[in-house]
Amino acid sequence: MIQRTGATVQTDSPIETVQLDKSWQQLLSEAVSEPEQLLQRLQLPGSMQASMQAASENFALRVPEPFLKLIEPGNPQDPLLLQVLPQARELDQLPGYVADPLAEQSSNPDAGIIHKYHGRLLLVISGGCAINCRYCFRRHFPYQDNQLSGTQWQAVLDYLNEHPEVEEVIFSGGDPLATPDSRLIRLIDDLEQLPQLKRVRIHTRLPVAIPQRLTDALRQRLSRSRLQAVMVLHLNHPNEIGDELKHWLQPWRQSNITLLNQSVLLEGINDRAEVLIELSERLFAEGILPYYVHLLDPVAGAAHFDMDEQKARQLVGAMAAKLPGYMVPKLTREQPGVSAKVQLSPDLPDKS
Repeated sequence: MIQRTGATVQTDSPIETVQLDKSWQQLLSEAVSEPEQLLQRLQLPGSMQASMQAASENFALRVPEPFLKLIEPGNPQDPLLLQVLPQARELDQLPGYVADPLAEQSSNPDAGIIHKYHGRLLLVISGGCAINCRYCFRRHFPYQDNQLSGTQWQAVLDYLNEHPEVEEVIFSGGDPLATPDSRLIRLIDDLEQLPQLKRVRIHTRLPVAIPQRLTDALRQRLSRSRLQAVMVLHLNHPNEIGDELKHWLQPWRQSNITLLNQSVLLEGINDRAEVLIELSERLFAEGILPYYVHLLDPVAGAAHFDMDEQKARQLVGAMAAKLPGYMVPKLTREQPGVSAKVQLSPDLPDKS
C-alpha cells in the first residue's frame, strides 16, 4: 500500500520509497557510471572490478538509483544486476555475433530514420538511455550519424510526405524518453499535421529504470492526440515491477494510451517458465498487455545471454499451458531482410 507523507510516498518496503523530491532528469544525471561505485552501492566483492572495468570501457555502465533499489544487495547473481553488469565475456569475439545484427544500417535511408517494414518507420529520437542493458542490440549503433537536428527533422517530415503508405511512426533510440517532454510534444505536434498518420508508438525502457519519467505533461499530450498513442515498455523480469513503477503508472493506465510490453529471453535471467508466467501476471495486473518475447538479436558482446530456440519454444509453450491467451506474448525472432518479425510457434507440453 502507498501512503503519501511529505516529499515521498511510503510503501510497505523501506527500500521501495517513491522519491517525489527529485526530477527524472536529476535521477538520470546521477546514474551510477563507474564499476567501483556500483560494487560499493550493492555491497559486491571488489574482486569483480577488474573484469567490469574492461567491459565498461567498451560499452559504458549506466544504472540509475530507482533501478538499483530493485537489485538485491550482496547478490552477484541477481537477475536485474546481470542485465546491467559489465562482464569480461562481452569482449569475446564469437562467430555470428556482429555489430549490426539486424542490418539496420541498410534500412537507414536518412539520418534518424530506420525504415524496414511496410506502413511504419522508426525514428531515432535520442541516442541516450537511462540504463545500458548489456544485451542491447544497438550497443554499436552509430548514433552520432543519426541525430535529429532541426534541419534533419524537416527532412523526416519530407520523407514521410514522400511515403504516404507510412501510417505509424515509432519513437525509438537509444531511448526516446531520454529527451525532454517539450521536444517530444513538438514532434507530436508536427506529426499530427500529416493526414496519413494514424498512430504514434513509443518504445522505452526508461520508466522501468526511472519511473518518475512518466510525467503528466507527456501523458496528457498523448491522451489528447488525434494519433492513437501506444507505449511499449521493456521489462524482462517480474522484479522490475516495483512499487515506484506501479505508482507512476496509475494515471497512464487510466488514460487513452495503449500499454504493451516486450521482453528479451535471456539465459540465466528469465529462462524459467515460472519467471515468465509471473512476469505476465504482474504486467497484466498493472494494465500492461504482454506483447512480444524476443529471441536475442546476435549482437557482438551479448552471446552469453543467448538462448537455444527450442528452449525458448518450450518456455512459451509452458506459458501457454498455464495462462489465458491474452497473457501469452508472441515468441518472435527478427531477421534482416524479412518483411516482418518472424513468429515462432510454442512447443506445448503434453497434457498430464
